Amino acid sequence: MIVGLIVACEVAFWVLLAAGLTFRYGLRMPRVGLALLLCEPLLELVLFTVTAIDLRNGAEPDWKHGLAAVYIGFTVGLGHSTIKWADAWVAHRFAGGPPPVKPPRYGMARAVHEWKVAGRWILAAVVAMALLQAAVWYVGDGQTESLRAWQQRMLWLIGINVVIAGSYTLFPKRGR
Repeated sequence: MIVGLIVACEVAFWVLLAAGLTFRYGLRMPRVGLALLLCEPLLELVLFTVTAIDLRNGAEPDWKHGLAAVYIGFTVGLGHSTIKWADAWVAHRFAGGPPPVKPPRYGMARAVHEWKVAGRWILAAVVAMALLQAAVWYVGDGQTESLRAWQQRMLWLIGINVVIAGSYTLFPKRGR
């Protein structure tokens, strides 16, 4: 049930995004489009609530509950930038807006960009780890190894992002 809900939330995320942008630019109803885009966080609230109810009703915490926490974390950390990117792309493609800003290719400007990207991923991982820890406390003395395993994966994700951003800082790419 939880995996199906995660898939449904992901599909609903893209459907709401497409509908919001369609109303905003295609139908020239920006307020309706904004209202649809503002409904995005409700998906995570539903997923969070259903997952908590499932755990409270005695379900053994497993990889599905961990995945739900990670999905919510990723939406918190990366959802806004995804919506912003899609909005800029649709505005350019269909509404005569300026082209989306491309990331810098070289030097310290690229390093700063990579640290911003890493920051979003780190925020996603930290939110997921906090939700996983809350689930561990919520369950109490249950089997929480799978939730702890997800926390370790999030630590790896943070480490990988720090290494990538750090490499652009220590070894900046030079223009030709």
